[in-house]
Amino acid sequence: MEPEGAVERMEIGAKLKGARISAKLTQEQAAQALGVSRQTISNWENEVSHS
Repeated sequence: MEPEGAVERMEIGAKLKGARISAKLTQEQAAQALGVSRQTISNWENEVSHS
């Protein structure tokens, strides 16, 4: 069984990726604009958690 809130997190990753693509930004460009690494953007979009 999925932890509570898992569906919402999946939707957030997809929304982030969709917004980035709609803005015609690469992961690198989005990362620079947000002050994070490209890998962080990838992790957010792919729902990777290091907790």
